[in-house]
Amino acid sequence: MATFKLVISNPKSGKAKQVEVEGEIAEKLIGLRIGDEIPLSELKLNLSEIFGEEIPGDAKLKIRGGTDKDGFPMRPDVHGPRRVRILVSRGPGFRPKERGERRKKTVRGNTISPDIVQINMVLVF
Repeated sequence: MATFKLVISNPKSGKAKQVEVEGEIAEKLIGLRIGDEIPLSELKLNLSEIFGEEIPGDAKLKIRGGTDKDGFPMRPDVHGPRRVRILVSRGPGFRPKERGERRKKTVRGNTISPDIVQINMVLVF
């Protein structure tokens, strides 16, 4: 059974809250990719109570990234739920110290699997 920590950001207030989900709610997230949007009503989360402000019912959550059980970040340009070593020059998982620097880094693909622990999401109104 999958368990995820959802880090949900509200761009209007600038706040981010962490919510832990498991069971059938977590199962609905498996197979989704970075950039996919999920209706808030489908996840059955009461974000108005969590954020302390009114969230419209037609709001959606957009997946922006996440990390797996070992801390490796998800990258939108690596397809599938696999972990791979790629040559990166910028982006999630690498911050270059010098101009033009590249390194091989281990990253996770863009698809949510049971190995993912944290999923970063943003509210879309």
